[in-house]
Amino acid sequence: MPLATTRRAGLVDQVIDQMRAAIAGGEWPVGQRIPPEPELVTALGVGRNTVREAVRALSHAGLLEVRQGDGTFVRATSELSGAVRRLCGSELRDVLQVRRVLEVEGARLAAVNRTDDELRRLTELLAERDEAMSAKDWELLVERDAAFHVLLVQLSHNTLLAELYQGLTEAVRASINATVERDHEDDQISHAGLLEAVRDGDPQRAAAEAGGFLEQLLERHGD
Repeated sequence: MPLATTRRAGLVDQVIDQMRAAIAGGEWPVGQRIPPEPELVTALGVGRNTVREAVRALSHAGLLEVRQGDGTFVRATSELSGAVRRLCGSELRDVLQVRRVLEVEGARLAAVNRTDDELRRLTELLAERDEAMSAKDWELLVERDAAFHVLLVQLSHNTLLAELYQGLTEAVRASINATVERDHEDDQISHAGLLEAVRDGDPQRAAAEAGGFLEQLLERHGD
């Protein structure tokens, strides 16, 4: 009995790992329905019960969401992101407050620790974000804006801070999308001052810029 249990648990773990990789790698994007159970059984070469246990485990971890009668959907790309979404829920104010805590410190450290190559990529992302804004391509704007903030925190070179923020990715993107939808198209917040502060190596100004624009968003949408 112990040997059979060990083998079964190992098989479920392998399926969990494969499904988690499909989610993390973008093969199954957030919000998309995953293949139905029969397809997974065939593709993975395992039984229905194994697939069900793996789906149950990933649902409990917050990566998947089972909707009765509709299928199973990707909810988050990691356990941390899933936990953040459960804690913050759909409250925009909660997400903006958490972003402010992490992004202010991330910007401060980025101004000191960023490399020239990293600064070049950050500059490119902001240019692409602003071009999308000018073209009124709101979907691309959300994507590039989220990428800008993720990279900014990565430039802190603080691994734990970057991992914590990475766990917020879906919540950050959702908060950006919500504010873009609510704000007038000509009233989008500029990040030029933030980029300049990071470029100039001014940690205090970078932190102030990061905190300032998030405070603006809280004032507009924090009710």
